[in-house]
Amino acid sequence: MLTKDYYFELPDELIAQYPSSERGNDRLMLLDRFSGEYKDCMVSDFPSLLTPESVIVVNNSKVRKARTYAVSESGGTVEFLFLSENADSSWNCMVSKAKRQRVGKRYSFLLEDGRAYVNAVILADNPDGTKRVGFDRPIKNEFFTLLGHVPLPPYIKREDEFSDEKRYQTIYAKKEGSVASPTAGLHFTSELLEKIKERGIEIYEVTLHVGAGTFLPVRTENIEDHHMHTEHFEISDDVFDALNKAKADGKQIVSIGTTSLRTLESSADESGFLCQKEGNTDIFIHPGYKFKFVDSLFTNFHTPESTLLMLVSALAGKENIFRAYEHAIEKRYHFFSYGDAMFIRS
Repeated sequence: MLTKDYYFELPDELIAQYPSSERGNDRLMLLDRFSGEYKDCMVSDFPSLLTPESVIVVNNSKVRKARTYAVSESGGTVEFLFLSENADSSWNCMVSKAKRQRVGKRYSFLLEDGRAYVNAVILADNPDGTKRVGFDRPIKNEFFTLLGHVPLPPYIKREDEFSDEKRYQTIYAKKEGSVASPTAGLHFTSELLEKIKERGIEIYEVTLHVGAGTFLPVRTENIEDHHMHTEHFEISDDVFDALNKAKADGKQIVSIGTTSLRTLESSADESGFLCQKEGNTDIFIHPGYKFKFVDSLFTNFHTPESTLLMLVSALAGKENIFRAYEHAIEKRYHFFSYGDAMFIRS
């Protein structure tokens, strides 16, 4: 399968630069996973589109204000995206103009008054193109509070604003560690969750910390040659047992977002039940993949030639997805992180 087969033309004006004026006030396309039939709805309709024999799974990872700026020895401004901390208190970071940021180069992260809050040095080049960065004192939450910016994705062509601190975070976010939001969950309000519960549908939380690799394009000609980034996931004992029981009882497993789906499919074994409560996953789901645990998916509209577009094509069939996307473009749906949603239902 070729990467170029997953390209489609998307007008720039359909790429959402801001969220809707009110959380949850978004359009929703219902897509039948097997027949390919679709219907225009609203996110507020979602509870009524669920069968009572369903369970919902959400990702409770919280976005860290991981985008920061430092001044180099030569006086230039350099962007650092903090990805993960190492045992020695160094961090793995994506660094702008990476080829210029050589091992041994030093930087200062400055407060508004010009004083250095912390100093840094490039310790090593990581195999994945990121940098291992050392600091003259440990990086704590205060650092991100004082100097961090909301790490909006690159297709949002503006600087982050104060409102993004809430709107680029799900209302059920708890465990900090993501550098990108599990954006399907951005549509959910307390009222919507209550309506789901009123139908007797259980909602369970898992955790997958979203890495910056979620935005990386597929650069290989054949999609089978692409290697996914690694992300860490966790499933609590209670949720693990409850989801396996739900599966055994024949309930429909509805994943809210591709990150929840990747967590569940990474944990499931060939018998169709969860078998791993914690781990790292680099699962790449594309057409030909046989789903083991998830039945239905609530998700946003994804970028051309992306791994997420390939994932939804694996779930609903490439022809069905592209036909639905063509309709979405015709009807002026908004795409990507702050855009509208799709419910791929079994």
